Amino acid sequence: MKSLVILFAALLAHALLGADTPRVLIVVGPSKHPAGSHEVAAGGRLMKQCVETMANVPGVKAEVVEGWPDKSQRDAATSVVFIGDTFPANRLPNPQQNLADLDVMMRRGAGIVSVHYATGLLGEDVTPQGDHPLLRWMGGYFANRSCPHHQSIAKIFPAATITPAAPSHPVSRGWKEFTLHDEPYINNYFGPGNVMALNVTALATSMLPPENPRRETVAWCVERADGGRGFGIVMPHFYKNWRHDDLRRFILNGIVWTAKLTVPAGGVQSAAPDLAAFRPDAVEFVPPASKGKKAAAAPPADFKAKPWTMLTRHLNQLLRDDVAMAVMKGETGQEGAHAAEPTALLLSGF
Repeated sequence: MKSLVILFAALLAHALLGADTPRVLIVVGPSKHPAGSHEVAAGGRLMKQCVETMANVPGVKAEVVEGWPDKSQRDAATSVVFIGDTFPANRLPNPQQNLADLDVMMRRGAGIVSVHYATGLLGEDVTPQGDHPLLRWMGGYFANRSCPHHQSIAKIFPAATITPAAPSHPVSRGWKEFTLHDEPYINNYFGPGNVMALNVTALATSMLPPENPRRETVAWCVERADGGRGFGIVMPHFYKNWRHDDLRRFILNGIVWTAKLTVPAGGVQSAAPDLAAFRPDAVEFVPPASKGKKAAAAPPADFKAKPWTMLTRHLNQLLRDDVAMAVMKGETGQEGAHAAEPTALLLSGF
């Protein structure tokens, strides 16, 4: 009898401790991006491992769901993290019910995080004035070019420098200014007049685009009236950038903060992940063939007779192919407005 009492007490203690375990729910939405970019399923698995193995924030559990989570998963979540091509709640089946489910989570004070394109909304998702619950839950969003009220800009920058904008905020702990080749969205939307609400904080900025730099907010957070917290960050586009210690620490800090845990003074410590272990389509970006691209024809036999004419003809074809690759996203409608689509000055023959 005594052993049964001890066993019951142990089970009860385990149940009570389990109920208090912080749980991060990672929701993976659809994506059609080329291999090595977005890699949302692999990114979800990577975040799960990083969350569960944080050296200085132990005891956090994470679960990855490809599709919409069931009620038990939603009810258990301390914070929910989204990764996918635009906000997964709107892209997965039954979006209105999904948003209603999220509203229940947000009302009880759960956290919310969106990574890269999961910060995005389409025109069909928002009212003509740009309203959407994500604006309140997370403090802002990336407005795809189909939005009637505002168009954010998606462009890959060879060297975007990301600067802390709120050094004293817990999410800013332990990471310093860094530069990377990626696609930090700019001209993101924060409400009427594109002015941040008083409870929204810009966490990181970048002077973009290089040819006409403005201080652009590329990560932000909100402390909601319901007691919940939201965090949005518009990177990484390239899967390989999960290797970047400062970027990864920044994202993990945001997840920990939205779960209402203490972010350590030096930021969250996590081991550099083996990117291939999470089964991406590719670790390095693999550009697909551009639409309708044909192999360049060999120079004709009279090339020497008309050198400038033929040379410029072949250079122009090469330039057009490069441009086609650069605007691939605009052609496929994968991301938002490209304010200045890449162009090339084509050479004129003599």
